[in-house]
Amino acid sequence: MKKKTKKIKKQLGKFETLKSKFFNGASLDSSGKLTSQFLNKTKQSINKAYQNFKKKQKKEKAKKIEKENIEQKKQILSDKKQRKKEEEQKLKDEEKSLKDLEVKRQTEEEQKLKETERKLKYEEQKLKETEQRLKDLETQKLKEQEEQILKEQEEQRAKEEELRLNDQQQKAEEEELRLKDQQQKAEEEEQRLNEEEQRVKEQEEQKALEAKIEEEKRIKEEKERIKE
Repeated sequence: MKKKTKKIKKQLGKFETLKSKFFNGASLDSSGKLTSQFLNKTKQSINKAYQNFKKKQKKEKAKKIEKENIEQKKQILSDKKQRKKEEEQKLKDEEKSLKDLEVKRQTEEEQKLKETERKLKYEEQKLKETEQRLKDLETQKLKEQEEQILKEQEEQRAKEEELRLNDQQQKAEEEELRLKDQQQKAEEEEQRLNEEEQRVKEQEEQKALEAKIEEEKRIKEEKERIKE
């Protein structure tokens, strides 16, 4: 493109030189006037071609800038979509984590219930064995011993029951605290995600506004350059 511009300018220079040779101070005859008119028309034609070339060059430059701006906007939109996709995946991962924690808690609860049932069966078996032993007692002494044994067993059961209840109460309190803490963390995480989503939304709106302002400014400047 630069070579073509130089070529046009060079042709203009040659015609100027040729014109000066014909008119180097001498008066013009009719043939000289015709030659001068031909040279002037040729010069005007070349000037017009040069001006058309400059206009075409300016239009091509404007189209190139507009194309680059469109590509930039496409890239920004693609980046926004990617960030939104990553945020959605993050939310899904966090929801899965919460579900896994709930499954783990339920599994632990089921395990505790099974352990309690096992202990109850063990106690029932011990009671059956004691009852069988008590039935075998034939004498009063054995009856007294039976009463003593029952008394001791009852006291032992009462102590074990008290310990068991205390243990269950402590575990229930700990579980309640754990659930409250888990709920609080979930609420805090939800609030953080909402705040992050709002922040991303505000950033996107700000970027869109800045891009719009920049585009309007660019269009205005382009119009002013075209007027000039």
